[in-house]
Formats: sequence, structure tokens, C-alpha cells
Amino acid sequence: MHASAGLHALWRSRGVASRLLLPLALLYGAATSLRRLLYRIGWLEIQRLPVPVIVVGNLIAGGAGKTPTVRALVRTLRAHGYRPAVVSRGYGGEASGVTEVLPSTPARQCGDEPLLLRLRADVPVFVGQDRVAAGRALLQAHRDVDVIVADDGLQHLRLHRDVQVIVFDERGAGNGWLLPAGPLREPMPEALPPRSLVLYNAPAATTPLRGTPVARGLSGIAALRDWWDGSAARPELLEALRGRPVVAAAGLAFPERFHAMLRDRGLVIETLALPDHFDWLALPWPADARDVIVTEKDAVKIDPARIGRVRVWVAALDFVPAPEFDAALLRMLPPPSSLQPDP
Repeated sequence: MHASAGLHALWRSRGVASRLLLPLALLYGAATSLRRLLYRIGWLEIQRLPVPVIVVGNLIAGGAGKTPTVRALVRTLRAHGYRPAVVSRGYGGEASGVTEVLPSTPARQCGDEPLLLRLRADVPVFVGQDRVAAGRALLQAHRDVDVIVADDGLQHLRLHRDVQVIVFDERGAGNGWLLPAGPLREPMPEALPPRSLVLYNAPAATTPLRGTPVARGLSGIAALRDWWDGSAARPELLEALRGRPVVAAAGLAFPERFHAMLRDRGLVIETLALPDHFDWLALPWPADARDVIVTEKDAVKIDPARIGRVRVWVAALDFVPAPEFDAALLRMLPPPSSLQPDP
């Protein structure tokens, strides 16, 4: 079990190890509260961009489904006439400052999730630790954009948000304590803040906050080279792997979720759980592997020319929020006709 998995196991309960970390959690809570106060009283300035901003993030550490949520939001916005784009921190990337993510940008430069969003959401994506600077550069380069989705920006208070989407998964709020004694990046609110939506990447709500669930599953798989060429995943290719030895490799915070979806489709798999944002500089599957399934987040870091005779398949995720979530989101935004750029 890698280190991050061990931490998440610790955060499921209020055991001895968690209790020993409570003094540090109190210091962390005091620091985050002070920072929020400084923004609230204006000592630190919140910057507003000229287009609406939708912030997507977690209250808990680790992946709860932010990137699939961003893709779902982009899909909904485009379907209703908006011209969205994405800004992201670019976690794991080596780029400094602000960088536009192009289809040819290496994942090691921009981060795996921003590259995946650029390739599969097919909208402009800019990365930078300063999301305000990234947003301004994006709008300067793409003047038709009329709404920005900020990936993993819930704690980035400097950027004004018009809507925030808080994503939870099966873990809920864990043991309810702040980092490092628990998984929370900030205290759980007693009630949902204004202009906020909660999305549960789980079959049902996992916290007291009112929200909507997601229908999720695997839509199919595509051969790695075909995936890079833009081919869609096909369910019949996934069904064809039934009865064959398959390695399921995933560099995710919670690979168990991916493995469970494969088992739900009737596959018998050998699991290969890798650290979140695994770099894929080495190919980690067994030497005798013949069929390997990876996630799209991992696929952006695997060159098809490197895999030799192993058949590597990329699994695509169906991630569909309930219709009432989309309706609530659209009610919080001005109509796209009012956001037309100046000629």
C-alpha cells in the first residue's frame, strides 16, 4: 500500500494516530481561518474576471472526482450555448508561470489532468498556480470564451467565483477532522454556502449537505494508439476481455473505484494500484502481461511506441450528473446571449 493510501485509511476513523495529529490540525485550522478572514475583510484582495467563473473542488484531500466533474460541466455548458474554457493549477507539471495546454504539450510539463481535459473536453486549458493570471491569459488568447471552469480551485480564494461545485465521493468527510488528523482541507459547513452546489461521485449522499448523485460507469475501452488518435471507447472491446487474464493499472488516489467498475463489467482482473499521478517513466506491469487496462488519466503519459507487444487498453468513464444538477447550475449563470464578447 503506497503512502497516500495509508493516509486515507488512517483518516477513516478517529484512532490513536489521528488523535496524535490533532494539535497540528488545530494549527492548520487557525491558519486557514485567518486566511479566509483576511480575504473577507479586504486585507487580501479577491480578483474578479470579466466572465463568470465556476470553481470545482473538494473539501477533502485526494481525488473525489474533480476532473470528471469539470468534463461534465464543460459538456453541459456547450450544450446550452456557452463557450467554456478551463484553468487549472497543473498539479505534477514542471511548467512555471502560466502555460497554455496544447494537444502536443507533454503531461510532465502541464500535469496529467489538464492535458486530459485539453484532449477530451476539447476546450482551451491554461495552467498556473495563480488562477487569476491563468484566467486573464486565457481570455486574452481566446476572446470568444464566455465562462471559465476552475479545476481544483476551491481553496484558491484570490479568484472570485460565481458558482462553486463541491465534489464528494464514498468517503464523505472521513473522520471529520482537518489535515493532518483527518482529510478535510477546511471545516465542513453546517449549511451549504450561497451559490454552491454539491455533487456526489457516489450512489447516494455521503454527508449531510444536500446534493445530487452521479451516474457513473465505464463506457468501453479503446486501444492506446487509437485513443491517442481520438477514437471513442467501444463497449464490445471491453466485453471481449471477459475470460482473459487482464492487468488493471491505475495511478489514482482511489484505484479501487476503477477496479470495481471493471469487475462490475464481468472482468477478472489482476489489480495494479499505483501512486496518484504516477509518472509512467517505467512500465510497471508484469513481464508476462498481455492485456493491460489503464485510465485516461494514465494514458496521457504512455507513449504507444513504448508498450511493445502488450495490448494496452484505455477505459473511458461515463460520468453523468442528475438533470436537476445541470438545471441548478444553469440557473446560477447569466444566459449565454448576455455574455457575447464585444465586436
